[in-house]
Amino acid sequence: MATVEEKVLPLYPGQRLTRDEFLRRWEAMPHLKNAELIGGIVYMPSPVSLDHGDSDNGVAVWQGVYAAGTPGVKSNSKSTWLMLEDSPQPESSLRLLSDLGGHSHRDGKYIAGSPEFLAEVSLSSEDYDLHEKLDLYEQAGVNEYLVVLLASREIRWHRLVEAAYQLIPPDADGILRSKVFPGLWLHPQALLGGDMALVLATLQKGLESKEHAVFVQELQRRRGGKE
Repeated sequence: MATVEEKVLPLYPGQRLTRDEFLRRWEAMPHLKNAELIGGIVYMPSPVSLDHGDSDNGVAVWQGVYAAGTPGVKSNSKSTWLMLEDSPQPESSLRLLSDLGGHSHRDGKYIAGSPEFLAEVSLSSEDYDLHEKLDLYEQAGVNEYLVVLLASREIRWHRLVEAAYQLIPPDADGILRSKVFPGLWLHPQALLGGDMALVLATLQKGLESKEHAVFVQELQRRRGGKE
């Protein structure tokens, strides 16, 4: 007996869907590269500007270099997450491997849980990056959340303190420093100005710091001394 194939409806902005239905519709649209489910609502970002793309690439490079120098830490770019009941697609993330104490793990072709560090580059998405997404990341327990605000030329570094985000100012030398990932140092004005040489030089100082060396030793201890 012939069966009738069920038609999968398309995604469009503003839909209210469960996470399973969101993923089912998205997987049936291979041409669609960017979509998110935040608070049960579908968001589909507008085309990315040159400034957005440049800053996004800078953040990804900065995170990737840190991960390359820190065994047990992975960097991801534009990966879809299974986070609480939603599916955000952050610009980039840093996560500690689960066997070393990280709060995320692979679930099929996606990553489930929450990374220790997330970053978003915001222009047209500024409103929901600072509200709906911030609320989701806070509730999910993302330890640190960095937002690059292109319109106001500002960088906001949020840190989870007693289950609520607090804005962390730069240190006296103007450098932003992570608590969850020792040695992850950022020169905010250099990033906003597109000076990647200074961004990476500042990061390199973090990677050469005593606190980063202690962190790497601790990660090696957790994995039994294996590289």
